[in-house]
Order: sequence, then structure tokens, then C-alpha cells
Amino acid sequence: MEKPRSVGTKVPKHPNPLQAVNFYLDQAFARLGIDPQRQELLKNPHRELRVSIPVRKDNGKLEVFEGYRVQHNGSRGPYKGGIRYHPHTTYNEVKALASLMTWKTALVNIPFGGAKGGVSCNPRALSSRELEGLTRAYISNIDLVLGPYRDIPAPDIGTDAQVMAWIFDEYGKRHGYTPAIVTGKPIELGGSREREEATGRGVALAAEWGAEDCKIKLSQASCAIQGFGKVAASCARFLMEKGVRVVAVSNSEGGIYNPKGLDIPELLRLRVEKKRLHDYHEGEQVSNEELLALPVDLLIPAAVEDVIDEEAAEKIKAKLVLEGANSPTTPAGAEILEKRGITAIPDILANAGGVIVSYFEWVQNLQQFSWEKHHINQELEKILRTAYEAVRERARKEKVSLRTSAFMIAVERVDLAERLRGV
Repeated sequence: MEKPRSVGTKVPKHPNPLQAVNFYLDQAFARLGIDPQRQELLKNPHRELRVSIPVRKDNGKLEVFEGYRVQHNGSRGPYKGGIRYHPHTTYNEVKALASLMTWKTALVNIPFGGAKGGVSCNPRALSSRELEGLTRAYISNIDLVLGPYRDIPAPDIGTDAQVMAWIFDEYGKRHGYTPAIVTGKPIELGGSREREEATGRGVALAAEWGAEDCKIKLSQASCAIQGFGKVAASCARFLMEKGVRVVAVSNSEGGIYNPKGLDIPELLRLRVEKKRLHDYHEGEQVSNEELLALPVDLLIPAAVEDVIDEEAAEKIKAKLVLEGANSPTTPAGAEILEKRGITAIPDILANAGGVIVSYFEWVQNLQQFSWEKHHINQELEKILRTAYEAVRERARKEKVSLRTSAFMIAVERVDLAERLRGV
């Protein structure tokens, strides 16, 4: 790919999550000539909600957790975004992720806006009964802003199909049978086939198209994946099926590296059996920081935010970076990748497969009709491919990075929707 031209906005050194997202928006605003008043409109959330969540623990004690739901922009459709349970979840982080969802749904051109929810808690420290109680209390407290045509939650870090089932049931107590209120549900309760694998499949598809543009032969390529959760594990499997040699994966404890390639089916078996990644003995142990600097063709940060900072970006040897996680690259890190000529496919494109299939689940629920697996995967690839090609062509035309191109396309669509609605 042609080396992009910088848009000239000042790069923040140590931004918080919201400042990082707004920096990328500022780059798009500068290219598009968006006036300052409209910039404020597009940056700020439509609605923000904080709630206290009382939970009676198994030991009889009462603990109060803090929860959030931020509805960033709903000009193009109902608010859409996951619910995160994590001890380090903050109000600022949820605002940033809600903003990212606005631009992600606009970029792939599905009729949703952007939202995000979160509860500051450690779900692993809660029993199933406590987790259910927390979920039901949280949904009860934010019920007034939810609805199948208003705001549709989904899973995120620390939540899963079971949590979505509790949300579906709790909302139904007040509003009746409403499967379209939440996506990522169990299939038996109206969930969609392929939803769990969708984000990883989308990252693998983006890797295939990005590799072709970067003149990387996928069947001879090596790949390191930071993470081995739902997204990373499914991505590893799909890349393996495409002939990619996955040489490293990791989790919070560290990673496993074998330059000859890892046995992905064996690692997936260990994951299903809830065994430690280091129980796999056909490789050497590496830290998450070392994994980012491995000599590979493809690098996929698919774990947490802000792992590719200035220092990490200088050490990366990969030719192509695919952002499987949300905000894995800091603005300073992104600038260094651009200067070094390393192509980075941004999160709002690379990991959009999940929200695309969430859209399919919502449509199926509204129609009360289930789609077949091949139809879901076919439609996912079509939507994501259209978005990828639009981003690539805009980047080439404007001589900007794929990230700036993606935000430009998304901002144009949201700004147009706001104008048409009379704002």
C-alpha cells in the first residue's frame, strides 16, 4: 500500500480512552472540514446514565456496584453496543467505547447507532447467583432507555450468552416477549448462528484482503495473536484454515511461541477444558510485550486496549496489523506505524464482524425467522468486503491512513443523518 500522508493534528502522548478516540475524530474532521459546532455535536453522547446496583452476596452482605449506559449517537438507528463486566471498567472508558460503536456501525453501513454499557465488577469473583442478581438489577435500573427500536445491548468482556439470556428475561418481565431487545443470546432463545465466531471471522477476512493488498501470500504467512479469548481463538482457527502459520497466542498470564507453528486444535481443546495456556508444551513462553515484537507477517492485537504504544510500535516487525481488540493502538503508536510503513487495519473495520451478525440476529428476531449458517456468513462477508474496499479506495484517493479513511467515511454518514433529521 502507498504510504499515507499525515493530516497534521497534534498527537497526544498519554491520552485516556476518550481522548484517543477524539484524536482520530479530529483527524477526520480536519480532512472533511467539519465546523467546530458540528464537531461538538458528533463527539458528545446523546444520553449518559449512571446507576447504583445493589447485590445481596451469598454471605448475606450487601454490596453496591456502579454501572453505566452511554448512548452516544442514534441518528442512524437504535443505539447498539455491548455490556462489559470488568473491575477496571470506568465511566470514561464506556464513553469512549460508545463513541467507537457509532463510527463502527456507520462504517459498515448497518442501521444502528452507538452505545456501550459497563459495570465495575470482577465477574470471576461472583457466584452464578450473584452474577444473575447483578445483571437483573442493572437492567432494571437502565430499563427506561432500552428497547428493540431504542437501544439493544450485546456481550462484551466479562459477559456471555447466559448474561444476555438474563437480560432478555428481565426486560421481558415488564414488556413481554421481546427477543430483539438483546443480541448474543443462546440460539435456543432466539440467538443467531455464527454470532460467537463472527468477530474472529471478520478479522480473518480482513487479514485475507489486507494481505493481498500488502503483497503477502497468506498460505505462506506467519501470524502472532495477542489474546486467546473468544475473538482471538476463533480468528486463529479461521486463519489456520486459510493456511496461515499461527506461531504465537497469549492471555493475561503470557504467551506461547513456536516459529514452526502452533497446534491450534490442541490449544482450542485446552481452552474448552479451561486449562492454562502454559499447559501446552510445544513452544516457548513469551510475554505479551515480546509477542508484539515477534518476526511475523501478521500481528493481531485481540486482547485489551493501548498495547501498541510508542515503544511497542517501534519494535513491531509485522507488515500488517489487524486490530481485533477495541483501541489496541494509541495515537502515538499509530503515528509510528504509519511512519514505518506498517499497514494497520483499524478496529472499527477489522473487528466489525460481531456487530454485523448482531444486526442479523436483531433482524431475525424482528421477523421471527431464522437464517441458515451459509446465508449469515455470506452476508457478513459481503458487508465487510464492501466496507473494506470503501476504506481502501478512500485512503488511496485522499493519501491518508486506513484509520483516517475509516473515520472519514463514518463521520460523513453520521453527519449526513444528523443534517437530514434537522439537527
